[in-house]
Amino acid sequence: MTLLFNLMAQSLQMLLVLALAPLLIGFVRKLKARLLRRRGPPIIQPWLDLIRLLRKEVVLAENASWLYRWAPYLIFAMIWVAASLVPTFATGLTFSWSADLIAIIALLGSARFFLALAGMDIGTSFGGIGSSREAMFGSLAEPAMMMIVFTVSFVAGTTQLSEIAAYMAGNLELRASVGMALVALLIVAIAENGRIPVDNPATHLELTMVHEAMVLEYSGRYLALIELASALKLLLYLSLIACVFFPVGLASHDAGAEAMMIGLGAYVLKLAIGGGALALFETSTAKMRIFRVPDFLGAGLMLGLLATLLVFVTRSL
Repeated sequence: MTLLFNLMAQSLQMLLVLALAPLLIGFVRKLKARLLRRRGPPIIQPWLDLIRLLRKEVVLAENASWLYRWAPYLIFAMIWVAASLVPTFATGLTFSWSADLIAIIALLGSARFFLALAGMDIGTSFGGIGSSREAMFGSLAEPAMMMIVFTVSFVAGTTQLSEIAAYMAGNLELRASVGMALVALLIVAIAENGRIPVDNPATHLELTMVHEAMVLEYSGRYLALIELASALKLLLYLSLIACVFFPVGLASHDAGAEAMMIGLGAYVLKLAIGGGALALFETSTAKMRIFRVPDFLGAGLMLGLLATLLVFVTRSL
């Protein structure tokens, strides 16, 4: 009976992230429109767009290889698995043993690798530009992410997310290193999800677009999978921030259904706060020029490095 309950909780988490990811995008768009005194599309509009794309016929370039066809499936699967591993409403679920920060970074890096390859596969200029920019940003974002992981894992003594969340929930104290890691993670999250000021997901300007340039030639179900993967990635980063730095309300795997419902409500509230903060930040910030993005990511890398060094220094005292 316990095994069945744990499997149901794990399945609920996998379906939950899949259902909430497009709604989070819709919530951010709606809130941004309201802040600009516009009515905006309904929150479920991303789901309606995905259903419309799934019904459309796929149009492929003649020289598209098998990689171009399979990349959307691989990217979606990797990011969905990564998003499902991050504790959302409960810790210690059935697959929590694999919820390791290093494994999640590896899955995200692999998804980036296949997306960049797919962008270059059919040989268009936009795809090449987007892939080269994605590789450039990734060369700074991934080391910054590793520094953040080192900081958090040195503080908590593990890279396992459920144990990190339990440690952070039981040791609520102000740490400069954890604060710097949080700011670094916010910078990386903005860059990795192509949000303002790094990129503008609502436009297709050839001089600035990164993610949209790589997927410009996709259509139909392929584009739907990539759009859903992109929404899952944003939800993953918000879940990661909530799990590691704000683990309030997280239930344990043996806490029962009532505690998990409370954890679910707390998780939805955290997503709403994170989405609201993102909408407010994007509304009040201008997009930066493309060659200044490395400086922005470099600041995240330096903050992550300083946070790691600070942990070592404070431990040696």
